[in-house]
Amino acid sequence: MMLTKLFLHHHRRHISTTATTTTTTVLSKLPSSSSKYKKLDLTQAQHVLTDYLHATRCLPYPYADQIAKNSSLSLSNLISNHLHSASSSSFTFRTLDKFLRYHPINEFEFFFESIGISYAKLHSLLPHNKFFFSEDASLLDAAVVLSEFGFPWEKLGLMYLESGGCVFRRSVVELKGRLCWFKRFGFCNDQVIGICLAFPFVFGGGGGEEEEREDRFHGLLDDLKLVLLDYDLAGSAEGNAGSWYEVCRKIRVFYDLNGGKGKIGELIRLNKDVILGFGEEELVRTVKYFCRFGVKKEEVALLILRGPELLNLNLETPVVNVLKLLKHFRLSSEDLGDVRRDYAHVLGTIKMANLPNVMRALGLHEWFFNKLKDGNHHLLVRYMTTYPNEDQDKDYRCGLETIRVSRTPTHNMNKLNFLHSKGFGENALTMNILHDLHGNSCELQERFDCLLNSGIELSKVCKMITLRPRILSQNPKSLQEKIDFIRQEMGNSVELLCTFPAFLCHDLEKRIKPRYRFHMWIKEKGLSEKNYSLASMIATSNKNFVVRVCKMHPAAPKHWFEQFYPSKLPV
Repeated sequence: MMLTKLFLHHHRRHISTTATTTTTTVLSKLPSSSSKYKKLDLTQAQHVLTDYLHATRCLPYPYADQIAKNSSLSLSNLISNHLHSASSSSFTFRTLDKFLRYHPINEFEFFFESIGISYAKLHSLLPHNKFFFSEDASLLDAAVVLSEFGFPWEKLGLMYLESGGCVFRRSVVELKGRLCWFKRFGFCNDQVIGICLAFPFVFGGGGGEEEEREDRFHGLLDDLKLVLLDYDLAGSAEGNAGSWYEVCRKIRVFYDLNGGKGKIGELIRLNKDVILGFGEEELVRTVKYFCRFGVKKEEVALLILRGPELLNLNLETPVVNVLKLLKHFRLSSEDLGDVRRDYAHVLGTIKMANLPNVMRALGLHEWFFNKLKDGNHHLLVRYMTTYPNEDQDKDYRCGLETIRVSRTPTHNMNKLNFLHSKGFGENALTMNILHDLHGNSCELQERFDCLLNSGIELSKVCKMITLRPRILSQNPKSLQEKIDFIRQEMGNSVELLCTFPAFLCHDLEKRIKPRYRFHMWIKEKGLSEKNYSLASMIATSNKNFVVRVCKMHPAAPKHWFEQFYPSKLPV
């Protein structure tokens, strides 16, 4: 009961903050100079609009009032665009009333805003060449049925948007029948409202084939019956549709992770504190964090439901030591040795926010996640309790101070944060790599993505950058052309770059193509028995390369200069 009361307080506070922000925006558009008069003007304008919709347009008063009270931006725009020259003391009662007699408004615009749809989205939803409910009564009729059932008027937009308007295209009879059908399963009105707002597809519509939608629907119902009806949750939230909506929203977090397949209700039922004890934002934030380990979403759902203690952790700011954490998770001595030898760029300290990146840079992300999922989530909880914050490397701190006093501290910090986001630790090596990177963080990201999209694993891309940081100073077009050359002309895998990343730093037209094609000619002609590695072909200096060519065969130098460097032929 206490958890639910705290939750409801948070929910009401959020609504109040949102309403205050909207009201401030609306008042700024009104002509009055005093905020006191502006509030009075808005209230009076809403009364005029209500009277217009009820008396002139013949809408039932309760719904005319709902539309007028919940469409403040549309109303303020009407006033500021057409009535701005009117005096603040008289524009609401006289000018607005007179204006509406001769200039009917687009009722659908006011309606859509009133049911909670963002003003920015309104115009894409307006019916073509229709302005009055009398031209298309289905929208208002559906809203009336739902409102009479108990749905909050200002939340109906949630259902409209997610169902693609399907809910509002159903007839009054169909809507009433569907709502009553839910109640036959044992759900009370408030629970039905919460379910429909959180899962609008229960009315039909949405993506997928009919059979697939039915499977989703029945799987969801089975889960909801387990969670909402088969244990005494109703006793703590009965009579409040808002709290049921929030409960269903949190259930949906896990439902979506499970691919809408259902069969997760039993786990939720056994771990109801996850639903009652934490807010939706906390759940979503934790879910997103563990999804960054590159694992299946349904596994993330299982982890959080089986290890709710993880929701209490600060997964952003604490500083942890990578090697110490790996030891704590019982990584073998041999593997720890490999990390020390081959992955110096990830060592030192990291912020918890970067832990998924570091584990992916190590290629240990699946191992680490499986450790957590297999009942060892307490290892992470215990580690963060025992070592809440680690001291950063001295050389790294000196590097931070150098950045702070540099001419472009923000630019350099953005580049450093880019490296951390890819799994580089807080160490001196990361600082050295930073000095060799040219471009802003967005450009670096674009180049990094080019390598990643070529099929090279993230951990290998990071090692390539460690070996040759300047590959991230090449423009994406140049990188892609060199990758295409390896694949198409050389017929090799891009994995070749993992051992020779410097390939990407050489000029494609002036260095790579001439030398590679020359060596292919030598091979075809049988002029040399030796097979040269790609690094030996490309990285050798021009002077040493010509010396090698001269030793291969008497005909080799002539072919080299004639075919590739005719301007340098001896006179």
